[in-house]
Amino acid sequence: MSVERAEASEDAVLGGRLVLRQPLRGHRVGHDAILLAAATSAHAGEHAVDLGAGVGGAGLALARRVDGLAVTLVEIDPVLTALARENAERNALSERVRAVCLDVAAPAAAFAAAGLAAGSAHRVLMNPPFNVWQNASPDRSRRMAHAASQGTLRRWVRTAARLLRPAGVLTLIWRADRLEEVLAVLASGFGAVSLLPVFPKPDAPAIRVLARAAKASRGPLSLLPGFLLANADGKPTAEAEAVLRGGATLPLAAN
Repeated sequence: MSVERAEASEDAVLGGRLVLRQPLRGHRVGHDAILLAAATSAHAGEHAVDLGAGVGGAGLALARRVDGLAVTLVEIDPVLTALARENAERNALSERVRAVCLDVAAPAAAFAAAGLAAGSAHRVLMNPPFNVWQNASPDRSRRMAHAASQGTLRRWVRTAARLLRPAGVLTLIWRADRLEEVLAVLASGFGAVSLLPVFPKPDAPAIRVLARAAKASRGPLSLLPGFLLANADGKPTAEAEAVLRGGATLPLAAN
């Protein structure tokens, strides 16, 4: 399945380091995907899995930053999966990045059949749907990307735990006003949780939280200084520009 060119755009992200083809309507790559990639630690020779990858924004950004990293993009929408595969090719990353069409909630056998056996990943990154169905978009692809049913986060984290090898690392982005869900879900099977709140401007509540956790770790919880997207005048901060356009990493990716 493919998307006609009239229905898609080609957009430069990361200051032109990536060019992504994506639908004009529905879910499009934004700050969340780039922040997620910037918060994900990875090294050459490892395998990272991007769950709910869309057209590949976060996974491809991570692959662009880390030479020698293998990345598997997992996406339920066949149209977006095809675009993710195309984007890997157009950015000369197809030798290390592949895309598979698969529901994150699919059974382990389905993942194994797609070459994603239990314990096969060093890193998992994900931007799960986090809006409630009552407020869901009427656009189907946007609704699939953003609207969550009860238990969505738990199912996604359970899949991540199965894919990760011992001491493997999960990185995710979530709504800051529902942080308690992240902590509750990660309490089973993960530890050494580090949290990085993301603020839209000074004196405003955080809108996102980035979380990093290690499988089967007993390490303590840590809360890092917040990341500010814009100054009081509405202009991006130097730190935000460095991450969103310059490809800099966030403290969560320090190891």
